[in-house]
This record gives sequence, C-alpha cells and structure tokens, in this order.
Amino acid sequence: MNVAITTRKSAPAFTLLEVLIATVAFAIVLAAVNAVFYGALRLRNKSAKSIDDALPLQRTVATIKRDLANLVLPGGTMQGALQTTSVTNAIAGQVSPQFFTSNGIVDETTAWADLQKVSYALIPSADRTARGLEFIRAVNRNLLPPEIETPPLPEWLMSGVQAVVFSYYDGLQWRTYWDSTIADTSTGETNAVPQAIKVQIQLAPGENDTALTLSAPVEIVVPILVQTATSLTTGAAQ
Repeated sequence: MNVAITTRKSAPAFTLLEVLIATVAFAIVLAAVNAVFYGALRLRNKSAKSIDDALPLQRTVATIKRDLANLVLPGGTMQGALQTTSVTNAIAGQVSPQFFTSNGIVDETTAWADLQKVSYALIPSADRTARGLEFIRAVNRNLLPPEIETPPLPEWLMSGVQAVVFSYYDGLQWRTYWDSTIADTSTGETNAVPQAIKVQIQLAPGENDTALTLSAPVEIVVPILVQTATSLTTGAAQ
C-alpha cells in the first residue's frame, strides 16, 4: 500500500532585521512629516497673530482719517470752536481737541444726524498686565440735548499705545496748537481751520524692546479740504 506524503512549503516571512529597518525608516519619515506639519502650523499661528495685531491699528488709522477728512468748519450753532488751548476734558485722558465731523451714518433707524462731536483720549487699561494705554474715540451724536449735554460715548480703538500727538499745518509750518477764535493774520478771518492735521501714534514698547529698538511712531497726515471763504476770495470771484 503506497501512502502519498505531501509537504507544505512555509510562507515567506520577514526577518527581525528587516522589521527593524522598516520601523526605523517609517519613524524617520513620520518625524519629517511631523516637523513640516508643526512648522507650517507655527507659521500659520504667527501670521494670524500678526494680522490680528495689525487690524486694530488699521481700523484706528482709517477712523482718524475719516473723522478729519470730514471736518466741519467751526463757528456755527452746532459746530463750536476748534481750540487746542481749551480742552474741555469731557473724558479723562483727552489728547485732542473736540471737533465736529460729518461722517455719521444717516438712515431710517438712526435718531441722529450725520454731524458728530468727536475727541480722542488715552485711558489706563483694565488689564494691569497689559502694556501701554487704551486709545479710545469719544463721540457725541446728540448735539441738541433737551436740558444738559449728553456725555460722550467712548468707542475702543486699540490697545498698547504710549502717546498720541496732534499737529496743525498753517501753510508754512507745523504747530502744536490751534485756535479758530483768533483771526488769521493774513486774511483777518476767524473760524479758520488748518490746511492739514498730522497725528502721531507712538506704540508702547514690547517686553523685549529697548530704547534702541523702539519703533517710530505711526504718522497720519490728513489734508483739510474745507476752508473758510475770505474777502480776498470773494473779491477775486467778483
């Protein structure tokens, strides 16, 4: 009686050395991918932080430009004088004179006209660990109150500001003051406005900044296109 004996070939298998080599290669590839991924993530977070930090400053610059570009001539019933020598301190830390601007929004849901009384101020931050001061815009839209003047409404602009300086160009030089109640020496007219207004915003230094690395102030120059009519202009027109 013949018995058929069959033999089974063993399946090919990896040796321990091959498994170790594959594991090491996989770990190297994974480490490289991990480094690229976290490098991109850190770059993304840094870029997002830079954008978030720049947005308040851009908004502040745009707001100041809009306010000054729509400056209303002083001297009317609702336009008061433009005086830096008599800051009313309607709000603590005021760094600009009160002035009137016509950039308000008028629609069927707004109770006020487009004329607004605006000033700027620096106030201490509520967060004592924060650097610098809070830069705010104080606006009063109700210019004809029934009995007493309505207090201005503070609007937050940005944090981390050290100082804000306003300057006024009279056609020849920049001045640190302006008083529209004093007659212009060249025209004899009152209620004149400067030809341009410059605003310098000095940001507070960071934790690692020194006097040598302190950044230059952000400078905004806004030409004032509206001007009072003078007798010389009237005579030339005739």
